[in-house]
Amino acid sequence: MTAVQSGLSGRIVVPPSMADLATDAIRAMIFSGELALGERLVEARLTERLGVSRPPLREALQRLGHEGLVASHPRRGATVRRLSRHDVYEIVTLREELESIAVRLGIPVRSPARLARCHDALRSFSETAREADESRFLQRKFDFHLAVVDLAGHSRLTDAYRALSSQLQLCMALNRTARRDRESLLENVERHRELLAVIEDGDPQIVQQALTEHGHGSFLLDVVDQLDGGSPESEEWLARRRGRS
Repeated sequence: MTAVQSGLSGRIVVPPSMADLATDAIRAMIFSGELALGERLVEARLTERLGVSRPPLREALQRLGHEGLVASHPRRGATVRRLSRHDVYEIVTLREELESIAVRLGIPVRSPARLARCHDALRSFSETAREADESRFLQRKFDFHLAVVDLAGHSRLTDAYRALSSQLQLCMALNRTARRDRESLLENVERHRELLAVIEDGDPQIVQQALTEHGHGSFLLDVVDQLDGGSPESEEWLARRRGRS
């Protein structure tokens, strides 16, 4: 595969490989629900569906395994990773802690450039909603939250949040599926627009409360109730959330 030169910038742009394309396609199929949690990933079906050979497909599955979206089993091959109640507990509580640190360090906002990135992310998020582009909606939603975390100006914090990307988007996808009849894509964007307005006002305590009500509190309990694999920690966490609800 050869590099392609951009006529505008003069820079050399390397087109995505077949493994890149397969990774993106399978990830989108998982987030959309086309591939269900726990579903076996049959290589013959996927090569035909995606139009790729087995080597790039296997590389894609390996990458998705590193992201926490695919699990490999001896003699059974690969499956979409199941989420347990304890998994959701770990993912969501870690997200809460990372966002809380970002609020303490980044609010009030001291960098206009960082705030501009939040507005840019919200604009892209809004565009995908207006286009009803479900395949990119979750990524743009995550990009907005990543920009909010980046307000702290703490690169290691941003990297830790980015490392959660795929697993957090999987939780978002479950939540989105449950909310589809209760909230439109544009209504979801408006909740984020309101959050950004609170961030611009600059009171860290109010921002923290807004995050609790916005994202953490909006995760539907009936989504988690449908999952298996609870633990004492996850059940205590769920009980507290039910109490707040």
